[in-house]
Amino acid sequence: MRALLSSAPLSLPFEEAAGHAEKILGLPAWIWQLANLALFLAVLVYFVARPLTNAFRARQEAVEKALAEAREKRAEAARFESQIHERMSRLEREVVEIRRQGAADGESARAALDERAREEADRIRKDSEEEIVRRVAAAKAELQQVAAGLMATTAREIVAREINEEDRKRLLADGVERLKEAR
Repeated sequence: MRALLSSAPLSLPFEEAAGHAEKILGLPAWIWQLANLALFLAVLVYFVARPLTNAFRARQEAVEKALAEAREKRAEAARFESQIHERMSRLEREVVEIRRQGAADGESARAALDERAREEADRIRKDSEEEIVRRVAAAKAELQQVAAGLMATTAREIVAREINEEDRKRLLADGVERLKEAR
């Protein structure tokens, strides 16, 4: 019991304090606690929640802006991609056209070269034939001159052998008379 008696004086001040603590300025303690909590939450909302809300809102707006910019860039990249594909297809068509034109030009150049070669061959053949005709004509003329010279020499020899003085006088007279008649 002694323990009971000795603990009783200690518990008495706590009981008095508990009874006394239940009312502050005439209001129950739980109202003060509730007012304290409400004040704490109001301060928390004013100093923490509003800046956090504003920060989150600003962050959300920045993310939305970055998302919109990303969409614009993606759309621009898609436009560039379509332009590049269009240019590539146009370049491929131009390459095909250039190859076709090159083949056609090559074929026409080959045909032109063939035609020029044929014309040159024909010209050379014609020039050769003309040269052959000229040389044959020159050879014939030279042959005729040689033959005429031989015939004149042979005729002179025959005439010198077979014509006498009397025949010569008669031939000379005939020649003079023909000249007189021709005048």
